[in-house]
Formats: sequence, structure tokens, C-alpha cells
Amino acid sequence: MAAAVQQKWEQTKECLEKFLDERNTFTDLLKKVEEKTGVKRLYIFLGCVGLLSIYLIIGYWAQLLCNFIGFVYPAYASIKAIESTNKDDDTKWLTYWVVFAYFSLNEFFVDILLSWFPIYWLAKCVFLLWCMAPIKENGSQRIYKKTIKPFITARQKGIDATLTDLKNEATDALGSATSAVAEKVAESAKLD
Repeated sequence: MAAAVQQKWEQTKECLEKFLDERNTFTDLLKKVEEKTGVKRLYIFLGCVGLLSIYLIIGYWAQLLCNFIGFVYPAYASIKAIESTNKDDDTKWLTYWVVFAYFSLNEFFVDILLSWFPIYWLAKCVFLLWCMAPIKENGSQRIYKKTIKPFITARQKGIDATLTDLKNEATDALGSATSAVAEKVAESAKLD
């Protein structure tokens, strides 16, 4: 068992080091800090993750930070996906937002209970990071395929019929309101 844990840690460490060696703004900043302090960027990154985790447990604005993490990067990536010609990234981020909406709706009803747990914002942040992870079968893909898609597929005809009825009723109501306003305008024009 200990050997399996050690092997998993080594694989995770290797994957993290590979990620931290890629060239981007974040890793360039880590490189500068590494050069100035002499501390490996892996340990700097793990230290930042540790501090972030502690803040998400005891910090005053943990909810804001968690929602910021779950919203800002996916929004930016979605904009890039819209502007790209690749359809796969569009599907990936649409799936994320469907799961995000599903989670947010469920969270609304149980938020009062969950907010009593001190690690709630940390757990939510980890969940959102899992949902947006740059892996093939990330959290949003799994939740969509196993929960949302079967639920919607089984009820799609009823949902579509209800939406069509609502659309027709809204169109009729708007038409009636437009006619009533037009009549009032015509009446007031006659009085003037």
C-alpha cells in the first residue's frame, strides 16, 4: 500500500513538474521567484496551493475567491473557444457551463446547510477545478454523461412541449399587450 501511494505521488509530482515547466505567464512568474529564492518552483506552487487551501477554509472572502476561480478562467477559455474554429473546445466549455449551472441550482437549495461546513469553499473549489481540468474525462464531462444527459434525454419531449407552450403563451400575451398599448395610444391621439 505504501509503495502504491509513493508511486502515485511520484506520478503526480512528475506531471506537476511537467506542467510547471511549460512556458506561460504563470510559470514565467514562478521561474523568477525560483531564481530569486532558490526554492524549486514545485515547492513554491505547492506552498501557494497550501495557503490558498487554508484561506478557503478560514478566509473572510472564501466564497468570492472560490466563485472567482470557478468563473474567470472558464469564461476566458470560453471566449477563446468561441473565437476558434475548433468545435471540440466549444463543446468542452459548454459542458462546463451546463454542469456549473446544474451545480449552482442545486447549491441554491442546500447552501444554508453546506455553509456550516468549514471546508465547503475548499471542496467546492476543488470540485470546480476538477470540472475544468484539462484532461479528457474531467468532472464536467463525467457529470454531464452520467447525470445530466440521462435526466434530460428521458424528459426531453415533455420539456420541449412545455417550452413551446410557454413560448406560445408569451407570444400571445405580448401580442395582446401590444394591441392594448396601440389602442391606448390611438385613443389618446384622438383626445388631443
